[in-house]
Amino acid sequence: MDPPGVTGVRGGSVVLMVDPQLSTLMDISVRQHYRAERGQHGEGSNKTGRSGEDLEIAVPPGTVARDADSGEELGELLERGERLVVAKGGRGGRGNARFATATHQTPRRWEPGEEGEERRVELELKLIADVGLVGEPNAGKSTLLSSISAATPKIADYPFTTLTPNLGVVSLPEFRSFVVADIPGIIEGAHEGKGLGLRFADDLQAEYDLLREELLRYSETLAATPHCMVLTKADLLGPDAPPPSVDAPESWGTFIISSVTREGLAPLLEGLWERTREARLEESAPEDPEEEWWVPEV
Repeated sequence: MDPPGVTGVRGGSVVLMVDPQLSTLMDISVRQHYRAERGQHGEGSNKTGRSGEDLEIAVPPGTVARDADSGEELGELLERGERLVVAKGGRGGRGNARFATATHQTPRRWEPGEEGEERRVELELKLIADVGLVGEPNAGKSTLLSSISAATPKIADYPFTTLTPNLGVVSLPEFRSFVVADIPGIIEGAHEGKGLGLRFADDLQAEYDLLREELLRYSETLAATPHCMVLTKADLLGPDAPPPSVDAPESWGTFIISSVTREGLAPLLEGLWERTREARLEESAPEDPEEEWWVPEV
């Protein structure tokens, strides 16, 4: 109850806010309870207390919030800086001073405040991959995805095990993460909608050139996306075998890896993270350089 004469103040709300530099909900999942600041009590001499600060929680674009008990959708966050209140702060009561009149200076009437909302919120992320694994069938894409994330794609030694894209979240130290998609194997003629076949390239250079050609014919925008070349199954090379060589002038890097022994995975993931970070910064930058925009606290 507020002190006599004092009007109460509102408590803080729990608010979700879009941060384009995030791509997963992993940072939020490590904590189960979030509580905004409560409003401060009023003071003597009819002084009003301070309102509680909102608790802002950064989420990636594409986050959908639902009431976990009723299933009601509370909202979807898509654009940078977009906000969604998922739990409203309580309203302060009104002390007797608010009901005073010229003829009744000390009324006994007062109005209690309202409790803030307390609810269980379920967050769902419509994942958009930061990195796509593109290659011919049996190139080792699914094995790589299972080695660098918690994804469990179907893996076998026959062609076209992957018929639909698989997604996995890669977690790196210092709370860094990005999403990788394992794309079904590409064959010659894929840009024309041809079905899956059994054609493989024994020549790595020819295989790389074919992949680049198919991507270009399918989408110039996709083909212009920065890419690196990953040569897999290094564990199958003999101890004295020279590393394979492929001319890839448009690639920002070449990596020779083994998903089985994890050889070469660390530099590959660090390279992918750097390109992902750069892309996120470009996407999150305001179109107007003079525009102020929200930067999450670290």
